[in-house]
Amino acid sequence: MIMLQLATISFVGTHLLLSHPLRRPIVKVVGERVFQGIYSLVAAATLLWMVLAYRSAPPTALLWPVGDGVWAGATVVMLFASILLMGSIVRNPALPTGGGAAKFPETARGVFTITRHPMMWAFALWGLCHIAVYPMMKNIVVALAVTILALVGAALQDRKKARLEPRLWPAWEAKTSYLPFAAIVSGKARLSGFGMHALGGGFVIWLAVSWVHIPLSGWAAGVWRWIH
Repeated sequence: MIMLQLATISFVGTHLLLSHPLRRPIVKVVGERVFQGIYSLVAAATLLWMVLAYRSAPPTALLWPVGDGVWAGATVVMLFASILLMGSIVRNPALPTGGGAAKFPETARGVFTITRHPMMWAFALWGLCHIAVYPMMKNIVVALAVTILALVGAALQDRKKARLEPRLWPAWEAKTSYLPFAAIVSGKARLSGFGMHALGGGFVIWLAVSWVHIPLSGWAAGVWRWIH
């Protein structure tokens, strides 16, 4: 467990450091392309360390009972997270641009009416759902790390984008929200404009990824828990 905690801290810490305070000074020295190679290498190495440490960590008792009600709730939330993830891959100004200018939609549509960080919230919801249905200590460590990385990373993205895009990013912030549904509740956005890449793609990913639990872990997740 100590090794898993160290690996998890390294994974989260290096991501945040290389994405934000250390990015500019390193890019100035080695250039954008070399930096991307360093970033990818560090990310892959710390992820591999975390995976190996997770597999080596001893199983412990579940911290609370998990019944069909918890599974059903997590299954629905994971469908929502899958739609957020697939919707985030098109016209997402929060994604890295490699030094180029970001492209901002004129109005928030689809998943961006829910939150301006749909990808990050998808990862965060993944982490929270996995904690809810599998409350074993080693799983909580990893899932909580993913959740923290996603939500802290999203907040830091706001600050970074405001600095890099001082004309366009504040306008995008004004019609979107960090917290899911906050822009809709406040009247800044209207729930509309969902494309098939978000709805259809999210549904397919939701089914496929939950099915993968069967061959990988030996037990069914999502809807497959009831129909497998």
